Amino acid sequence: AISFQNQQQEDRPLLRSAAGGVVTLTLNRPQARNSLSTGLMVALQAELDQIRADANVRTVVIAATGDIFCAGHDLKEMRNNTNYEFIHELFQQCSRMMVTLNRLPQPIIAKVHGIATAAGCQLVASCDLAIAAEDARFGTPGVTNGLFCSTPAVAVSRAISRKHAMEMLLMGKLFSADEAYRFGLINKIVPSEELDAIVNELAKSIASRSTLTTSMGKDAFYRQLDMDIEDAYALASDVMARNMMEHDAKEGIDAFFQKRTPEWKGR
Repeated sequence: AISFQNQQQEDRPLLRSAAGGVVTLTLNRPQARNSLSTGLMVALQAELDQIRADANVRTVVIAATGDIFCAGHDLKEMRNNTNYEFIHELFQQCSRMMVTLNRLPQPIIAKVHGIATAAGCQLVASCDLAIAAEDARFGTPGVTNGLFCSTPAVAVSRAISRKHAMEMLLMGKLFSADEAYRFGLINKIVPSEELDAIVNELAKSIASRSTLTTSMGKDAFYRQLDMDIEDAYALASDVMARNMMEHDAKEGIDAFFQKRTPEWKGR
């Protein structure tokens, strides 16, 4: 028998747990391959907006229940609502959520198992880091269904080379974890049974850093990517100078010389 609490969890498209400054957001639509329905995207956006303002959250992990990480948009929902206005807003909603991941002060880790396709692959590409189980597979298969993965391409093409991005987009097939690693879509491949432990260790390590430092660094990193080299260095020089004026930089350097653990103030 399913308990009332378990039943409540099954009815929620997104689950949240927190420990030691690490918040895990778990996609919870396993019966629909964790596809990004309107309801799931609304829930994700709300959590991310809350996390942005919470200085106690140091790192975010995005995970999923069931056998699949995320199969992309909910195609049934899209076919049941075929007018342009609904579909356009759906893609805009998803795009806003992906930009939010990019702009979030906290580093985000994708914990990937099973498959991550279309907007699910976009979700992986939009996270700062991605750790994948060895049996994970990735793809942008829209072309095989007559719907080119143009919005997933925005994130994927910013995470990997153009040639590899176009290979994924034009082939529409599933690529192995080894291929995704070679493309630069993921950081590390780990045995499936070790995925939880390795991601937890990574998240805790990042959470031990100054939240002020990581948030300033993440913001500058993504902003400079779209600049020419002179403007990028100008931005980075200003950010590093401002970072050096903060307590956490002075504290961290002093702690290094004094061979002690720094005491961060954070953001």
